[in-house]
Amino acid sequence: MTNMIELTATDGFVFPVYQALAHGPVKGAVVVVQEIFGVNAHIRAVADGFAAQGYLALAPSTFHRVKPAVELAYTPEDIAAGVALKAQVEALPPPGVLQDLQATVDHGVAAAGKVGMIGYCWGGLLTWRVACQLRQVTAAVPYYGGGMTQAAEIARVPKIPVLAHFASHDLSIPLEGVAVFKAAQPHVEVHLYDASHGFNCDHRAAYNAPAAALARERTLDFFAPLLN
Repeated sequence: MTNMIELTATDGFVFPVYQALAHGPVKGAVVVVQEIFGVNAHIRAVADGFAAQGYLALAPSTFHRVKPAVELAYTPEDIAAGVALKAQVEALPPPGVLQDLQATVDHGVAAAGKVGMIGYCWGGLLTWRVACQLRQVTAAVPYYGGGMTQAAEIARVPKIPVLAHFASHDLSIPLEGVAVFKAAQPHVEVHLYDASHGFNCDHRAAYNAPAAALARERTLDFFAPLLN
């Protein structure tokens, strides 16, 4: 069962969250953080997949502070629109959208106990920041987090277990940066896939089924002992 709910951040801002209820006994909650394309069909499908595994899945709109009801595809025009919206959110005064993610985590804790977070591209970057800054998150999994290999992000210190997925043919995240990140973060479990940026998204030409399946298997294995 899925539905849209509204949550309220500490500053009083109200934002929508796609919620997929767990199938069977609830193991915990997973917050799914969108790419630059909004809470679109792909992100909803990812949330549904975690619900099928027994997790309460929550996908908040991280664009809502700058533009409501964003749902983009993957054309060049959509990519340009998403990049512009991301820039607007990143320019918000701190804590910006992190307070929306905290409110989502708090809801997950209240409803299902322990909470993990997973994010893709920009959502991966936000997930990394959450792992280093927010409270009540038990585990985090960033996929090809755009910006994670920049010096300011590498300097952060995660407070919780982190599993990071990167792609060896990712033109936006050079392998040299992944190597520096891995060396600087010895406690982060890092995996590199023979794939391109966006390999998990079956709506994109970059989709790589074997890499996506392996990363999902590793993610579920990572979450299981931490969230259950």
